Amino acid sequence: MFKVNIMYPPTPSGRFDMTYYIDSHMPMVKTKIGQSCTGFTVESGLAGGAPGSPAPFAVIGSLHIKSLEVFGSVMAQHGAEIMADIPNYTDSQPLVQISEVKFG
Repeated sequence: MFKVNIMYPPTPSGRFDMTYYIDSHMPMVKTKIGQSCTGFTVESGLAGGAPGSPAPFAVIGSLHIKSLEVFGSVMAQHGAEIMADIPNYTDSQPLVQISEVKFG
């Protein structure tokens, strides 16, 4: 199992349309990935590691995927369209990390 984390740092404007992200953007990406995507989660940052510190990321979206090859193929084919949708919900520039999920 793999996880694609899309992390959105806070911006001066603070603009992030969570409803659009959850109801439109992430389902669109999940549909494009197909059956290799087992689901997604969305987290809203509340605080950093120290009391009273701001969260380093305003939002973190995660896609749970079975195949890195399928994900790579989807991004090669639809990446421009997926990236072009970002201004519809935020002016933040996302950081992406792909991880292998280990269970303990």
